[in-house]
Order: sequence, then C-alpha cells, then structure tokens
Amino acid sequence: MTDAKIYTALGLMSGTSLDGIDAAVIQADGKSIHSLGPFEAQAYDPDFRGRLRAALGSKEVPTELEHDLTQLHAQLIQDLLKNHNLASAEIDVIGFHGQTILHEPENQFTLQIGNGLLLAELTGRPVVNNFRAADVAAGGEGAPLAPVYHQALAANFDHPVAIVNIGGVANVSFINTDDLLAFDTGPGNALIDDLVLTRTGKRFDQDGRLAAEGRTDKAILADFLSHGFFDQPPPKSLDRNAFDISALEKLSLEDAAATLVAFTAEAIARSTVYFPETVGQWLVTGGGRHNPTIMKELSERLGKTAEPVESVGWNGDAIEAQAFAFMAVRSLLDLPLSFPATTGVDEPMAGGELHQPK
Repeated sequence: MTDAKIYTALGLMSGTSLDGIDAAVIQADGKSIHSLGPFEAQAYDPDFRGRLRAALGSKEVPTELEHDLTQLHAQLIQDLLKNHNLASAEIDVIGFHGQTILHEPENQFTLQIGNGLLLAELTGRPVVNNFRAADVAAGGEGAPLAPVYHQALAANFDHPVAIVNIGGVANVSFINTDDLLAFDTGPGNALIDDLVLTRTGKRFDQDGRLAAEGRTDKAILADFLSHGFFDQPPPKSLDRNAFDISALEKLSLEDAAATLVAFTAEAIARSTVYFPETVGQWLVTGGGRHNPTIMKELSERLGKTAEPVESVGWNGDAIEAQAFAFMAVRSLLDLPLSFPATTGVDEPMAGGELHQPK
C-alpha cells in the first residue's frame, strides 16, 4: 500500500470582519496535516473596505469589485512566495475562499465573490474556490466549514475540546474522538466593529478598552438573545447582518460596546447546551481572541478559562487560511468538506470548484 500523496497547499481567507486577507501554506494529505508553513496578511485599505461594505447584501456579483479583490489576493500570494523563498511551482493547489457578501442558506443562497479562474491565470497554479455552494444547494447551511480542519489539528489532543472562532460571526467546533459538531453561535466582532466605526470612524475597539469601561444593558442583551436564531438547534449559520442593534443608539458608546461583548460571549456560552459532553478545554481563534474584554467575559460565562490557540502552539491569525488550504486538498481528492453535524446537510458533502490555469 503506497503512502498518500502530500500536497503543498496555499489557503486564502478574507472574513466577514472585512479586515483584510490572510494567506497560509500547509502540507497535508487531505486527512492529516504534515506541516504548517509560512503565513502572511494584508489589511484592506479604507477605500476598498468601504467598497466591500457597500456590496454587503447584494445578490449580484459586482464584477469590478470582484476583479480588484482577486488582484489583491494574487498580490498577497506573490508577497508570501517572495518573502519566504518559495517558488510558485512548489504550490500544488490554492484554496480561495473569497469574500462573503450575502449568506442566506434558508433561501439556498450564498455568495462569495472572487474569480477563481482569474486567480489561476494570475498565479499559474490550480485554484479551488466556491467552497460553500454545493452544501447550500443540497440544503446545508454552507457554514461553518473549518471544523474538518479543526478536527485534524486537534487529532492528538485530550478530547473533548471546543475550538471557537470569533471572526465577524462566531462559530464553535466540538471535537471528540468520533464526534464532530459545529455551528455558528451568534455574533463575533462584526457588530462591535460596526458600532465603533459608526460612532468614531475607527475600525474596531482597540484592546476592548471601550467595552471595558462600559456596563452591559441587561434588558437589551435579553432582547438580543430572544432572537429566533438561538432557539434553532444546530447545525445553523448566520449572515453578519442578521441582528438589528438599533436599540443601542440610546446607550453611550462604552455601554453599547459592553452590551455587544456580552452578547458575543453569552451566545458562545449558551452553545454548550447542544454539546453531548462537557468540554475540558476551550481554545479561541479569530480576531476576537485579541480582545481581552471578550476573552474575560467569555471565560466568566463559561466558568472555565478560554485560552487563545497560541497556548497550544497554533497561530490563530493563520488558522482560517490554513483551513481553506486543507479543504482545497480535500476537494481535489473528492473528500467531504461538510457533514450532517456541521452544516445540516443530509450526507457528507464534497465541494469546491477547480480552475486550472490555461
């Protein structure tokens, strides 16, 4: 029996926080991870971020924006290869998530913009994109997709373990030896970022300072938590704009930020009611782990310390991009990306569309 081929894959992620693009290289055979390679990130400039924000909610692909987004991804790939002395030919496949501008699985619709064929032409390498479409078309939520990578990362851990990704939206992966359960828990950073941008013009609450100075409005928090999403059993997923936060307008900026932090943390804590077993270890990835106020609030509401994934030697900034590198390899091998207990699809689903450079 021959050993499985080990692929060198480059993954790209641009999340719902609209902060920028991450790129990471891994080596994997589609089932296990053999090594983690270099990582690079590039923030969107304010004008481009504004163009993306203006496109949110659109059901039509904004062609010029998609072209420019793809060019930015190609430039980051070039930078990563140059900065880490890698030749383009060493990359077997690129996993290109693209930018989500609308996610409505209840209507069997999801849209991630990013031109896979153009990226293949610009890089000269095979590109897999459109990872969510097959799952959504088959009745799945199309998200979260990273759990199959989380499971591979945590293969040698004491189980069960929970991995929380606090991006624009937050999601959790419950990982046991034989069980993989995953779902969006509720808001992540997006609502806080939008609040701070609207009121101050700044991109986010630096170090959670605003929220740390505020007090949670318990009545507004209770109203937020009465949203029908929280009564849905998993699997389930969210669009970043699923919640109306207009009730916060009467609060000070600090109190509004504190209330949103409590919303994010409490929604994650409530996810435990769906776990089949008590989790011994909580690991947090995504931008939210950089916010000490979120991390403190989450630990208090869990009754257990939530630790950044760096505590186990992972790079939390790279995990989402690494996940799409891993999924690109799985897509090439026609292995499932999503499962009944992660997206609600009826059976394990492969996915992604392969584009070869001419």
